[in-house]
Amino acid sequence: MKKSTINIIKMHRWRIDRAVHNYIYFAYYRTYVSLFLKAGRFLASKFLWMKGLRHAFMCVFDRYHAKVLTRSDARKFVTLNKDLIIGPDKTERIIPFHHANNIILKEPEFIAVMDCPCRLIREKPCQPVNVCIAVGRTTAEFWLEHCQKYHVRKVSQDEALKIIIDARERGCITTAWFKVATGARTGVICSCCSCCCGGIEAMRIAQKFDRTLSNIAPSGYSAVHDPMKCKTCRKCSNVCIFNAITFTVDNKRIYDKAVCMGCGLCVEKCEQKALSLVRDTSKGDPLDLDFVKETLRVGG
Repeated sequence: MKKSTINIIKMHRWRIDRAVHNYIYFAYYRTYVSLFLKAGRFLASKFLWMKGLRHAFMCVFDRYHAKVLTRSDARKFVTLNKDLIIGPDKTERIIPFHHANNIILKEPEFIAVMDCPCRLIREKPCQPVNVCIAVGRTTAEFWLEHCQKYHVRKVSQDEALKIIIDARERGCITTAWFKVATGARTGVICSCCSCCCGGIEAMRIAQKFDRTLSNIAPSGYSAVHDPMKCKTCRKCSNVCIFNAITFTVDNKRIYDKAVCMGCGLCVEKCEQKALSLVRDTSKGDPLDLDFVKETLRVGG
């Protein structure tokens, strides 16, 4: 048995079932994601009348979900140089889910990147596909020993940051994923596009049953608009994958704060600097590691 497999078993302690799930999840990443989405599409096509499925989606989302990161918060995440351990009792405001809400980053300088399974299952995936990042030795080492078919490679913190920044330049949001299958913790950072991301597709499927369902938590920020600087170029609307910014035929700008995830792409794309991000308590607290270390009691 490989060392990384033993470490996965140790991470899950007595929950051998979760350790096996963890192994299957990453060793057969592409197949796992493909089957999960096919099941969701089937349910949506045949059983929209069955409102009880809302609870099934809630159960799944409590165990598999994401937190949106701004560019600044993502930078802090992949350049962390010290272990960070926060239990679920401390993160409700940041990760508003009942399960998989630990922030545990051990040896965060140990980073690996491999092909995104969401992109691999698409006929014409966005490029490049090698954008999924694991921060922390336990998951990254498992990838390196078991996921060679996904072109896994060890990268430096600077290289990981470049992957994220390049993806944002192409219009991808940055998300930190939390999964029961990976120790009820984060450490997997994705660059998600609207057309390929399985997590975003799963959210859209669930919202056919209930518009309030979401497996993606907002960043903790909202976008503020300065109409005096705005030239209505519509770049903010074009880049928003959640359709939070739209324009009427007579060029009136409409901002739907309720669906805004505070990813910050609109701010980055606005050449007139007419947009900025502000903290928004209605969106929870950000996964800003400086805020986390200053505000919450942290173990290491």
